[in-house]
Amino acid sequence: MKGNHVLNHQTIEGLHALKLPSMAAGLAEQEASTAHQGLSFGERLGLLVDRELTDRENRRMERYLKAAKLRINAVVEDVDFRRRRGLERSVVLSLAESGWVRSHHNIAVVGPTGVGKTFLACALANAAIRRGHTALYLRAPRMLDELALARVDGRFQRLTASWARIDVLVIDDFLLRALSADQAADVLEVIEDRAGLRSTIITSQLPIAMWHEAMAEPTVADAVLDRLLAHLHRIELIGESMRRPEAASKTADAGVAERGRKRAKPAAGAPAHDEAGGGESPR
Repeated sequence: MKGNHVLNHQTIEGLHALKLPSMAAGLAEQEASTAHQGLSFGERLGLLVDRELTDRENRRMERYLKAAKLRINAVVEDVDFRRRRGLERSVVLSLAESGWVRSHHNIAVVGPTGVGKTFLACALANAAIRRGHTALYLRAPRMLDELALARVDGRFQRLTASWARIDVLVIDDFLLRALSADQAADVLEVIEDRAGLRSTIITSQLPIAMWHEAMAEPTVADAVLDRLLAHLHRIELIGESMRRPEAASKTADAGVAERGRKRAKPAAGAPAHDEAGGGESPR
């Protein structure tokens, strides 16, 4: 018994040396528990490997989420499909599978202020992270300021190269103001590095048809749109801003009424249920 204890202690130290801390912790727990004594060697080893893989995946997700700096802690499961804003459940759930990231496609979410563009963009970026992709959130006005400053202090190439390595780049509030010729050229550099190699999510209050005229240099605008629109998934939202109290109240009242109808008239052969999304904010 003492010899086994010494051997297991040495094994645990070896697992730590091999940078397998979860397996080491799992082995210590197995030794202290009688519940695992009846398992075979292969079964116990399988449990240890599963634990190490799960913990590594959780740590990876935590690192990626922290590095992404998403403006909202949004998930697709919380997207509210009750609101009448042109958002189709099937489209969002399909995009949440992140096949568009693997295919290096882009997404544009456009619509008036307050209808949930930022929330949806962050939720889709979160879904991509959960499937092993990296992401980064940038608000367009600050992105342009950072690029202009980087040109002055010599960091431009290094900065754009770092963004080019990100699987999903979220550019929020794109074309909030018309771009100058220099700003349009900087945007082209960012988009050019990603075209056909990485994916970009863009949100904008400006309809896509008006993007060209919002960039000062027509030739540069042609190049930007050619690269962005080649493989673009468009989500065009409508409706009033959910930041307005009266709009939020109407949505809440509609949700209560809908739940009341479902309780009063359940579908034949099926129990009534509520499909409301959880916590979407009006961005």
